[in-house]
Amino acid sequence: MRILMVHTGGTIGMIRTQDGLAPRKGVVEDAVRNMIVSGEIAASVSIEALEPLIDSAKATPVDWIRMARCIVDAGDTCDAIVVTHGTDTLAYTAAALCLALPGLKKPIIVTGAMLPLTEEGSDGLRNLRDALKAAATGSPGVWVQFAGRLLHGARVRKSHSSAFDAFEAGPSTAAPFLTAESAGLNVLSPQKVGVFSVTPGACAEILGFAVDHCDGLVLRCYGSGTAPDTPQIRAALGRARDRNIPIIAVSQCPEGGMKLGTYAAGRVMRENNVVDGRDMTPEMAYVKMHFCLSLHESYAVRCDYLAKNHVGELGLEFEH
Repeated sequence: MRILMVHTGGTIGMIRTQDGLAPRKGVVEDAVRNMIVSGEIAASVSIEALEPLIDSAKATPVDWIRMARCIVDAGDTCDAIVVTHGTDTLAYTAAALCLALPGLKKPIIVTGAMLPLTEEGSDGLRNLRDALKAAATGSPGVWVQFAGRLLHGARVRKSHSSAFDAFEAGPSTAAPFLTAESAGLNVLSPQKVGVFSVTPGACAEILGFAVDHCDGLVLRCYGSGTAPDTPQIRAALGRARDRNIPIIAVSQCPEGGMKLGTYAAGRVMRENNVVDGRDMTPEMAYVKMHFCLSLHESYAVRCDYLAKNHVGELGLEFEH
């Protein structure tokens, strides 16, 4: 078994400095080397570190494609991939890899740690070990290995800021990869994607500004899909429709999803072509908007792309 490890940085490979924790080359490499020498891992592991290593809080869509390109460039030289990543934006990267790699035929396991490998009591060794073992036995797709669980890469979200068991993922019957006849790479172009959270008495001028300056929007709604039907919000959504700016709505609730037709308070969105994100995570909705805008030019096609279930990003109740 040949495993490629793409080391991007993140807490798992950090050391303590006078300015706080910072990525340091060699930390993850030494840990893997020790596992192989001790016989814990039987696979052949090659490591490619991104230059420069990043704190995932600084990750951008450009970095998603840097990682995806490493995987594509590896071709048949490896049987599986492990990606080490910071936890702050790990869910975004997992979602992006699902959509960036059509025709994926091998497992990609994304992992990280809440405490660096260099700190006493770190969860990094366990997660690293589990990720390497999952890569050796896993099925094709993008998965997140964390705290003893293998999670669906298109459904995962960070649910706790400090606990070792920091990630959750809703169920899905579809595997986390994009079906295609042959392996490839979906490349992103620069896009301006905005996120607007509905709140009581929200400043609708911000939504209007986003409509005028963004290429696409993620709208975080109440509960099962409601938002205030005010003249300002109605005007902003109408302007987005008229300007062919796609908008996808997701719920602020982490469980249960949404259905835009449930309440009359969702009418303003239905009338203005806002796409129902159902139980998609906000992370996936944001990533999906980037791919939607980069891969398609037609407004109708973009809205259709946002509504479809491509990589198992929708849960059991919403898959069809």
